[in-house]
Amino acid sequence: MISLRARVAWWALCVPALALAAVTNEPAQYVQQWPLQLQVAEAGAYRVHLDEAVYRTAQSPTLADVQPFNAQGRPLPAALAEVDAAVPAAELKTLPLFALPSRAGARSGDLELIAERDTDGRIRRIQAREAGPVQDEAPAAWVIDASALRAPMRALRLEWDRPTSPVQAELQVEGSENLRDWYLLDPRASVVDLGNGEQRLQQRRIALDSNARYLRVQVLSGQLPPLRQAQVELPGPLRPDATRWLVLAGQPQERGYVYTLPGRFPVGQVDVVSPDNQATRWIVQSRDSAEAPWVQRAGPWLAYQLGAGASGQRSPPQALALPSRDRYWRLIPDSGEVAAMPELRVGYRPETLVFIAQGPAPYALAAGSARVQRAEAPLSQLVAALRRTRGPEWQPAMATLSPSAQPLAGQQALLPADRPIDWKTWLLWALLVGGALLVGGFAVSLLRGRGATPAA
Repeated sequence: MISLRARVAWWALCVPALALAAVTNEPAQYVQQWPLQLQVAEAGAYRVHLDEAVYRTAQSPTLADVQPFNAQGRPLPAALAEVDAAVPAAELKTLPLFALPSRAGARSGDLELIAERDTDGRIRRIQAREAGPVQDEAPAAWVIDASALRAPMRALRLEWDRPTSPVQAELQVEGSENLRDWYLLDPRASVVDLGNGEQRLQQRRIALDSNARYLRVQVLSGQLPPLRQAQVELPGPLRPDATRWLVLAGQPQERGYVYTLPGRFPVGQVDVVSPDNQATRWIVQSRDSAEAPWVQRAGPWLAYQLGAGASGQRSPPQALALPSRDRYWRLIPDSGEVAAMPELRVGYRPETLVFIAQGPAPYALAAGSARVQRAEAPLSQLVAALRRTRGPEWQPAMATLSPSAQPLAGQQALLPADRPIDWKTWLLWALLVGGALLVGGFAVSLLRGRGATPAA
């Protein structure tokens, strides 16, 4: 027969395990999921752009209920991270390249350049006149004509033919506005071109941040093959506006009009649409629950609409100081007459979720839960660290959401979990009751023992 003390110890071990099992982060705790299609297999780190369906399903104001899983149903390390905005596309432009003769013992200030330029300042021909004897050797310096550029240079890329011997050189890069006065841009840049069979190790890129009209590259140490081409990296064209818009229908209230956001969209802009001409100053407020106080997000600002179609004129949208995912929004007219109830347009930019692939594929993204939350992983720091080693243009591989969602727990996942039992209090009471029963048992045993003892 199991003693009371053994039973109490068994419950003390089992109760914490039961409490832990009740909060497991697994797909069954979410409304639905979307299979993920990986653009590159085994990339390790991936990024996925959240779409409207995910925002409509999510319940958490921080999107903590958006979680990727592997094929075994285990959660993957993930976090919202700004990875696309930090990587502007680079544009490569080839520039005219002019070789300068080599002279034994020449220094950067000993070269006198005579250039023939057109009316725009572009070099047609360049001639170097030096103060010492000229050696018949391969060039050790080059001038690059960047006068036609209208944007700052981010980097310089040097191209040469495949060398017959290893290349490892230190270069000095200078800039000039008139081919006479030169200033340092990079006092010691390293370039490498090494081969081992079919494998090659190359470093031909020199980071710059300059608007110089002319560049001069000189070899400080090592050997550099004759340059065949020089390219510069320019900031690419601006990314198109990724803002997406939702139109909300409102309800009139005493002080204005109230609108309900149908999901956890990160609203960053607002606009007012009227069925007729309008010129009204508006104040925009929001809150996340019916009991919370209203918080002013924008305004007062003038929203006007004159005419219709292509010939009509509209005021630009109003940007918020910070994006907000609040559920309820309110328009309050500050001045001007409101002829008809306006619609509220809210603009948001889809965010990016970065995750680490662990375990077997396929992977899926689940959303919508009132029971569990995603554990935030330090993936923004990971992206920053990898960009320091792989270059500023590195970013995680792309993963896309399947257009069809797969149901999981459905609306059941939006019901709050049962209130957790205070196991410590119950365990303490169980130990106290158990101790009292043990003491009582010992007392009964002692009394029975005395009653059974024969009189002397």
